[in-house]
Amino acid sequence: KINHRFGTLNGGFYELFGLDQAYQKMSFDYGVTDRFMVGVGRASFGKVYDAFGKYKILWQTSDNKMPVSLLYYTSINVKTLKWQDPNRDNYFSSRLAYTHQLILGRKFNENFSMQLSPTLVHRNLVATKSEKNDVFALGFSGRQKLSNRLAFTWEYYMVPKGQLASNFKNSLSLGFDIETGGHVFQVHFTNATSMVDQGFICETTNSWGNGGVHFGFNVSRVFNVGR
Repeated sequence: KINHRFGTLNGGFYELFGLDQAYQKMSFDYGVTDRFMVGVGRASFGKVYDAFGKYKILWQTSDNKMPVSLLYYTSINVKTLKWQDPNRDNYFSSRLAYTHQLILGRKFNENFSMQLSPTLVHRNLVATKSEKNDVFALGFSGRQKLSNRLAFTWEYYMVPKGQLASNFKNSLSLGFDIETGGHVFQVHFTNATSMVDQGFICETTNSWGNGGVHFGFNVSRVFNVGR
C-alpha cells in the first residue's frame, strides 16, 4: 500500500492549496491465513514505523445465521523524530504507542456496508498532564457502492472529551474507491495529518470548518505468492 497526503486546503494559492507539501506512508500486509493478517509500514509524518496484526473471529454468512463479521486488530508504532524536549529523558519506551480495536462489520446488501470500531490507544508518553495515556474512541465507517468499479467511503472517530488536548478535533475522512484492474485507487479528504492509528485518533488538530482539510490518495496492489 502507498498512502499519499498533501497539505491543508487553507494554505491558499501560496501553498497551492496544500500541493506544495506532501506526506507519505508505505506498508506491506501479508495474509498468513484466511483469518490472520500481519503488516509493517513507515510514515514520513513523525517518522513513524508501525506493525500490526488482525484476526478474524467471526464471518458474516449469506444466510444471515451469522449477521456480522468480527475482527480483532492490534498495532504498535514508534516515533523516530529527533528528541526535542531537553527536560525529559529520551527513553525508547517513551516513543511507543499501542492500539487495540474490535471491528464489527455488516454488509447489508451488495452495495452498502457499515463498520463499528471500539478502540483503545495507549501512549507511553503524553505532552501534558491534562492528557490521558489511555484513550478510548469509537470509530464509525461505511461504504456505498456506486458502480462496479466506484464506491463512496467515509470514516469518523469520536473521542469523548477530557482525554486529549483542548485543541483536539475528531478525525473525519471522506473518499472514493476506484478499482482499476490490478489496483484499488482511493482519493480522499480528511482533517487528519497522520496516517498511523495513534496519530489520526489522538493527535488530529485540524478542523473541517476552517479548511484544515488534506487531499490525498492511496494505491493498493495485491500480489499472490502461492496458489
